[in-house]
Amino acid sequence: MKNNVFFDDVIKGLSREDKAIPCKYFYDEQGSILFTRICELEEYYITRTETHMLQQLAPQVAEEVGEQANLVEPGSGAGEKIRILLDNLNQPASLTLVDISGEILKQSARRLQSEYPRLCVQTRVGDFTQLDGLDLKLPPSGANLMYFPGSTIGNFCPDEACNLLSSFAESLHAKDYLLIGVDLVKDSQLLENAYDDGQGITAAFNKNLLRRINNELGGNFDLNAFEHRATWNDQNQCVQMHLISTKPQTVRINGNRFHFEADEAIHTEDSHKYRVADFQQLAGQAGWKALHCWQDDEGLFSVHLMQLEA
Repeated sequence: MKNNVFFDDVIKGLSREDKAIPCKYFYDEQGSILFTRICELEEYYITRTETHMLQQLAPQVAEEVGEQANLVEPGSGAGEKIRILLDNLNQPASLTLVDISGEILKQSARRLQSEYPRLCVQTRVGDFTQLDGLDLKLPPSGANLMYFPGSTIGNFCPDEACNLLSSFAESLHAKDYLLIGVDLVKDSQLLENAYDDGQGITAAFNKNLLRRINNELGGNFDLNAFEHRATWNDQNQCVQMHLISTKPQTVRINGNRFHFEADEAIHTEDSHKYRVADFQQLAGQAGWKALHCWQDDEGLFSVHLMQLEA
């Protein structure tokens, strides 16, 4: 079996009364390709809004951070937005890409190294929630800048998000920087459409989790017997994604059996949304001081520049 941690997490998650699997397992090579397609969808406002904002604010970030900065991007994926920062920063010294998908990481690093030949491009394959174990090896040049776009922070409940921001802090030094994208609370229909597009690409992305279990863990999920569902949870201020069993069925995974009733769900992802003041307070608990906050004209999205307090 390729991945014992993946196997253990799946077995543990499906053994719960309320079945759930961590969303980080979306991202094998196929999952990363599907997510790139999601980012191009009309309904998925996050990527285009954040990209436009970054083009406007990058010079201000560059002025704040200074020369010879080391960039770190956890969960870098295809590494598209990082180019905007690289084009604006003053002689950046290094770029460290961190991702759970080794193949996507290799491709991204190869492209970026060819485009920025003077830049030291490093890769670390692994779970970015455990940065302290990935040996980042940042050069002793200018300030370090952690870049965490796409509102990925929303995939963690507030307590988990605070812990993640604390782990980012522990991987850096006093006075280092964090540039982070945070999606904002808004109309629930707009949010649900963003996570349940008309072309069914988000549904395929969600079901890719079951395909991975079949291919890597010896599962026998019938992907046609599960439906994608995304709904806004007002109490928890998040969009929740589930895979819903369309009938009573039993699934086997390497000798383990799991029964599903009709309409029983596997909880696969939460996407928490924030108000600006609430997020800044959360980050403050993890040691980050708010320097700047930008929002788009429609109030859909926010980008925060923060500095690690001494």
